[in-house]
This record gives sequence, structure tokens and C-alpha cells, in this order.
Amino acid sequence: MNQTDDLPDFIKNPSEKGARKEARKTEENGASDLVHVAIVYENNHHAQTLFGQYDEHLAIIERDLHLEAVARGNEVNLKGSAVATDQARRVLDALYSRIENGEHVTSGDVDGAIRQAISSDAQMTLPALSDIGSKKGKLAMAGISTAKKTIHARTPTQDAYIRAMERAEMIFGTGPAGTGKTYLAVAYAASLLERGAVDRIILSRPAVEAGERLGFLPGDMKEKVDPYLRPLYDALYDMMPGDKVERSITSGVIEIAPLAFMRGRTLAHAAVILDEAQNTTSMQMKMFLTRLGEGSKMIITGDPSQIDLPNGQISGLVEALKILTPVEGIVSVGFTASDVVRHKLVGRIVEAYDHAGQERADYR
Repeated sequence: MNQTDDLPDFIKNPSEKGARKEARKTEENGASDLVHVAIVYENNHHAQTLFGQYDEHLAIIERDLHLEAVARGNEVNLKGSAVATDQARRVLDALYSRIENGEHVTSGDVDGAIRQAISSDAQMTLPALSDIGSKKGKLAMAGISTAKKTIHARTPTQDAYIRAMERAEMIFGTGPAGTGKTYLAVAYAASLLERGAVDRIILSRPAVEAGERLGFLPGDMKEKVDPYLRPLYDALYDMMPGDKVERSITSGVIEIAPLAFMRGRTLAHAAVILDEAQNTTSMQMKMFLTRLGEGSKMIITGDPSQIDLPNGQISGLVEALKILTPVEGIVSVGFTASDVVRHKLVGRIVEAYDHAGQERADYR
């Protein structure tokens, strides 16, 4: 722990709290109500990792929470409104705890922690998951642990999605690209396999572009459908060592199953993922959902705004969401543009398209 003899009076003799010391001072200056918070972390190396290279993580906190964050050694001084400084403190403490546990923290994790802190204060909850909440003052972000990494929710909806996968047998994750609905589904399936909760992972996706007639494509069945399942493969390799993924595919522990080939099967003790479900027909969706067997978990993901079916054909995903909402044991989690965790510009693009679509609908 650094000596505090040369520090300002307001951060001497700070109260002990976890792995850091903190002190506060409030400036009463007319309408201005700025709060100074000094936090000293015990491990210098962890503190530097927390602040980021060239303090890039602190820069994100400054930008998004509209405060000042200045680092000196293993100490960070926050200056801003009481709400902003408290949010920043919770963000830093949550990320520091991850680092102490040996996890790698990226700028995306910082962004996610900030979103969680803001939403916690706003008491944003999903109606379908109203019994799940986080106490103010603590960032209780749901996470998924796999062999290669631990993934934490970066938005309130992601948090609800992960918790839904824990408690329900069938989960629908819908919304725009970049919200993490498929990535988190694959991560959760990988974690179930590693824990021995399921015996296999089954990945499926409608091959709309080829009309589900894959015979003319070269290679075996895996090679025929690989182009359509590449996002799922990418997520798998992110969660599991590459050689283990290859061995699991070869042995059938991880199975690539075109949707058209699922008929007549009962999928027991498996984590089953149907991606791009908006491109299923009503009959295909009913067929797929009724494959659920004992000890299985089924996750269906899709974006109802990106339907590639022929005009006039009803999307099986859209229909299922209407029909199955009241069914016990099924949870539906809807993502929006505010949940996009890719580049911030992607979120703005999604919002622009949503706005344009609404204007067209209003015009009609």
C-alpha cells in the first residue's frame, strides 16, 4: 500500500473497503455539487490493468459518465456529480474483482460495466424476469464460465438472457445483430458441456439461401452447411480450445444439423441452438420445437426484422413468439438497438433502420 503522507487531507485515513481504500470530499459551490472520490487499490499491477493501457479504460469512464478520472500509480481520483462518481466507483470495483480472479478486462467489459451501473440506478428490469434484480451499490452481472474465458453480461438484457438460460428449458433470444444473442447461447452451451450437464451440443440453422436443398454443394454434409454455421463455429472456438472443438465435431459430441434434417429426432441430454430462426417456416419451427427431449436445453435466436423468406410466407419465429408467450417453462428475451455491443456506430445504424421502418409502417 502506498504511503498517503503526501496526499491531500481529504484522502488521508480512508475507510477500508475490500481491496481498496476510498475517501470522499464534497465541494459546495453554489449550484455546483462536485464530489471528489479517491480510491487506492492494494495491488499496483492489478490497478494498472484496471486503468488500461495509457489509462484508456478511465477515458471510457470519463466519456460515458461525464466526470474526471485521473490515475496516479495505484490510485484514481474521481471528480464529478455524486451519481456519476458512485457509478464510476462501482464500475471500477467490479472490474477490479474480475482482475483479481485472473480474468482479462477489455474496453468492451468497461462499457458493459458502465451500462450495468447506469441501468441499476435507473432500476431497469424486464417484465418477464421481474424477480431478478441487482441491488443498488453492487454490480451483480451474470456471467458464463468456459475453458477459455469468462463472459459477463454487458447490458441489462444480456444479464436477463443469461439468467433465463439458467432457469428455463426453452429460451427465445430475439433482436438485431450485434447484441450477443447467438454468442451467449453458444457460450452457455459450451459451459453446459464442460460441466457435464449435457452430453452434446447440436447447432442448427435454416439454409434459406440454398432453399434447404444442399445436395448440389460439394463435400460432405458438414462442408455443405459450414458457410451457414460459421458464426456458431467462431463462437465455439472462442469458448473451447480448437483441438477440442475439432475432436468433438469428429466424435459427434458437437453436431452440425441442418434444420431440414431434424425431423423425426428426439434431442435428449443436449444443448440445442437454432440460429437465424426468423427464416424458418411455421411447420419447420413446430417440428424443431417438438424435438426437445429429457435433460435438454433449447435456445432459439433470430431477428424478426431480417426475414428472408419468400413474400407471403409467415416466419416460424414470429408465429412462435405469439403462440408460446403464455406457455410455462418458455422465456422470451427481446434485445434492442441499445443492447448492441459491437462498435457504437452499429447501434446507431440499427436505430436508424428501425426508425425508417417505423416511418414506412406509419405511411402505409
